[in-house]
Amino acid sequence: MLPSRPLLHAVVFALAVLQALASDTFIAAVYEHAVILPDDTDEPVSPDEALALMNKNMDVLEGAIKEAAQQGAHIIVTPEDGIYGWRFTRETIYPYLEDIPDPVVNWIPCSDPTRFAPAPVQERLSCMARNNSIYVVANIGDKKPCNSSDPSCPSDGRYQYNTDVVFDPEGKLVARYHKYNLFRRETQFNYPKEPETVTFETPFGKFGIFTCFDILFREPAVVLVSELQVDTVLFPTAWMNVLPFLTAVEFHSAWAMGMGVNLLSANTHNIGLAMTGDGLFTPEGPDAYHYDSETEEGRLLLAELSAHPRLSPTYPPAVNWSSYATSIKKYPREKDTFLGAVRRDIFTFSELRRKAGNYTVCQGDLCCHLVYRMSNKSKDEVYVLGAFDGLHGSLIKYHWQICTLLKCKSTDLKTCGQPVEMAQTKFEMFSLSGTFGTSYVFPEVLYSGVELAPREFEVLRDGRLKSKHGTSKPLLTATLFGRLYEKDLPHPLRTSP
Repeated sequence: MLPSRPLLHAVVFALAVLQALASDTFIAAVYEHAVILPDDTDEPVSPDEALALMNKNMDVLEGAIKEAAQQGAHIIVTPEDGIYGWRFTRETIYPYLEDIPDPVVNWIPCSDPTRFAPAPVQERLSCMARNNSIYVVANIGDKKPCNSSDPSCPSDGRYQYNTDVVFDPEGKLVARYHKYNLFRRETQFNYPKEPETVTFETPFGKFGIFTCFDILFREPAVVLVSELQVDTVLFPTAWMNVLPFLTAVEFHSAWAMGMGVNLLSANTHNIGLAMTGDGLFTPEGPDAYHYDSETEEGRLLLAELSAHPRLSPTYPPAVNWSSYATSIKKYPREKDTFLGAVRRDIFTFSELRRKAGNYTVCQGDLCCHLVYRMSNKSKDEVYVLGAFDGLHGSLIKYHWQICTLLKCKSTDLKTCGQPVEMAQTKFEMFSLSGTFGTSYVFPEVLYSGVELAPREFEVLRDGRLKSKHGTSKPLLTATLFGRLYEKDLPHPLRTSP
């Protein structure tokens, strides 16, 4: 006689747990999804129409989840806005929202769908996880009713939150996270009253979760890693790439290395909005990543990661990010500097006029030092050393310290800092450092074609970002991103919801 379906699920889940416990690694997956978007409208659609659109996207996600599970993945992360998109006002997004309970209720929507009904999206996600014996991470919208007894209650009588959910291989809701740092266009959602630090335990490590813009701020991103000591961060995002620095693969890889943690980054895919770039990033660099600005196709990535990276023999040592740079006395500041804009940020630049040399450029409290040697300098290309120490952002302002070796868009120095994707010049060696006033510094190297350079550079304990054996491909940027969280300005939009 065949076992009952619940018993079969229990057996499969138990075997998966035993398998994970027997190994110090796990297989992770992320899916970059080309979201099917709703029509632009000023009027809310019916709940049935909203669900029909969400089911179209979930059909695609379910295919990726099945494929990941068949390849042995223990967990899969899907993107922010991956189920309904982003063309919404506060009113028009309402039919897409569900009331998502606190995970302490111990709920499996797949087997008990009416307990917190109506919840067809949660039910389907739960069944995807349960039927494939895999953790499923998704981004949906949460609604919470309120009334006049709450002085912060919005006039329409509800809170609306950008929300991540996690279902375990039994289909149980094990995590719910409300995005704390909303991007300025997310007027359809409320800010949570307090930042949430959401963690949960798995057979393959302690996990934390946050969303997109959150990664740039201390709460919850740094708190999860530095204080709560998670092993892996789950990161649904809808990231719009901004060259030369803030491309998704570049900064997310840098953040994982700087924080010393696994980052499972799943991006939405929309080339019209420059959205692409996801990856499985580790403290040692990217294990797998994808960047495609040409096609409209989604992409599934898988990699085997360390379940407890801090215990790995290859875990990077602690870095004193200002040690080397502050010890330098012999390099005078460059006299021949000029100012250039990287979007709204005004950098101090110095042109690298020789094929080899050492340079120092300063701005504010930050001095950046570079030692380099080019191997095939193109006559049509100009490189600069740049420093930035100040507030970044047009509305929400946060403090950066950045040292960068950067290719200019053309030989006209006025183009230094403008977006560029291709280069011809390789470097035999480079060593970049800075007098950073923070321990939170994120290193990354970006090659021509917006490609990363996994394992081709190292960060020394004294704070130098150094090439190992020269660059195998032409260089776009080598950058150290420093964040002085304590100098951030108060958030202008975050008021009690």
